[in-house]
Amino acid sequence: MSNVTTVLLCGVGGQGTILAADLLAHTALESGYDVKVSEIHGMSQRGGSVTTVVRFGTDGVDSMVCDKGCADCVVSFETTEALRNLPFVREDGFLLVADETIQPLPVLIGKATMPENPYEQLQKAHAMVIPAAQIAADLGSPKSVNVVLLGALATQLDFGVDAWEKIISKRVPPKTVEKNLAAFREGYTHAAQ
Repeated sequence: MSNVTTVLLCGVGGQGTILAADLLAHTALESGYDVKVSEIHGMSQRGGSVTTVVRFGTDGVDSMVCDKGCADCVVSFETTEALRNLPFVREDGFLLVADETIQPLPVLIGKATMPENPYEQLQKAHAMVIPAAQIAADLGSPKSVNVVLLGALATQLDFGVDAWEKIISKRVPPKTVEKNLAAFREGYTHAAQ
């Protein structure tokens, strides 16, 4: 049995998905794990799908591939990407979703439609849906939605809060450290309740 944990982070360009994956990967390294990271950019522009896989384990990680049904955790920055990546969550896996829906370009130009009843589908999938954007806005830091989600994710992983906070302090822009730490703590508190 593998000791490797697979976390798939998904969102759209401009939401901070890649920074969140960087913070997760460095927290795993700080905690003594071997780590592999893979990024897929659907579009390099703001608004295109972005998926990042972070895999970590104590005995080494051979691959950064995440096949359908193998993600221990899927963290989605919005509902449509959550539904698109739902097949990757393993049985008994954890699905964490920000309570936000962004209409992709094909929907905006009338070439596609949004999924029907996304919240009903997420509820059936036992997703933890959190108001990450509202939490970040309440803290006066609307761009820290990604770190709110990491705080919620931290309740599911074995890394100490000190390791998370050390990495956040080192890797976010210096002027944003305190707000990002507050965002992490609020996300953690919200998910732990």
